Amino acid sequence: MKEQFFELAERLGRELRADEILLCNLHAERSDFVRFNQAKVRQAGSVEQRYLTLRLVRARRQASATVTCEDFESLNHILARLREALDGLPEDPWLFINDEPQSTSSERRGALASAQAVVEAVTGKAQGRDLVGYYGGGTIYRGFANSLGQRNWHEVDSFNFDWSLHRQADQAVKASYAGFDWRQEDFDKAMDTAVEKMRLLEEPRKDIAPGEYRAYLAPRALEELAGLLSWGGFSARARATKQSPLLRMQEGETLSPMISLFENTREGVGPQFQADGFVKPAEAALIVEGKLKDALVSPRSAKEYGLATNAANGAESPEALDLAPGSLEEDEVLLALYHGLYIGNLWYLNFSDRPAGRITGMTRFATFWVEGGRIAAPLAPMRFDDSIYRMLGENLIDLTASRELLLDRSTYGERSTSSARLPGALLRALRFTC
Repeated sequence: MKEQFFELAERLGRELRADEILLCNLHAERSDFVRFNQAKVRQAGSVEQRYLTLRLVRARRQASATVTCEDFESLNHILARLREALDGLPEDPWLFINDEPQSTSSERRGALASAQAVVEAVTGKAQGRDLVGYYGGGTIYRGFANSLGQRNWHEVDSFNFDWSLHRQADQAVKASYAGFDWRQEDFDKAMDTAVEKMRLLEEPRKDIAPGEYRAYLAPRALEELAGLLSWGGFSARARATKQSPLLRMQEGETLSPMISLFENTREGVGPQFQADGFVKPAEAALIVEGKLKDALVSPRSAKEYGLATNAANGAESPEALDLAPGSLEEDEVLLALYHGLYIGNLWYLNFSDRPAGRITGMTRFATFWVEGGRIAAPLAPMRFDDSIYRMLGENLIDLTASRELLLDRSTYGERSTSSARLPGALLRALRFTC
């Protein structure tokens, strides 16, 4: 696939006029998908797809088209149509493409299980339970080539099994197992943990009054917080326009010194390059010891605000979040929490005061009341409203030493390459409103 893509780009490049630049981007995958309901296979199949985007640039004007065809004659015809379109387009003042070729190649092989092996593992462990979920796994390909001679290739094997065990009504346990190498013992452990939480849901629910409670946020709950902050929190554009939810950090406010957050492209699923041809650094420091550091700068923001780009995407959102671990061992979480809420998931998050970094949302699925270091009862969903400066600042006690790799579950059009590697977080107080 790599050789075919680069050969097409080379041939198309020879069709250009002297003042034209061509950028080619390839998105492709070979993936197995399996959907489960009531611990049975409801849908299974394999997908092989390739999308090629041609982008023609001339005199600060650009036009693009995304196609599935790969024969040279069809692509050359599309190139001619793009050339015609450029004549009627205005100049783009923030157009910025890499004109200093920097070629890269990365091929990361994993040890993936076959779809049949996954089905046998899931149905065997979940037999007799109401499991609903989906598995997606295989090889993801990304390629970039331009008429200036730059060639970039990215090929990675990965998988993601995301599921829920349902008891009744709104009582369920959500879990996932994702990575680059399928290990049966790791999957068995994840499933056994979910089954144990299901057993705990059989206890009578406890009602607690609104107020502040000690709380533990499991990695999946922390992922929701991190995802919301990624809506502009690390964006150079949002900082320049004072629309960042971390505006107070721009003005000197800090989080806990335990918070060090990075964009870790080197260990993520996504490619090291982006659609304009710029190559990403292996790591970008977003927050270091509680202090705001580097912004994610897309090429367009770099052009508009006179900054150096670090090859961020157009939304300037992280694609490989990595939060440094703490010192709390996973098997000591309940004892360290002692009295309070164990929160497995959050949902419906939004900003209740964006400039102040205040967030509201609901607990979801398996949330438990802990007494004396032991789970005592499940809790009904509750709404919290608190600021990031309290949650990950003054009220943060510790982070877990172990972290969980969480892959973006989106498969709309293609499997997502976004990921997060996160610990759990122990808080001395979290404010609940109802």
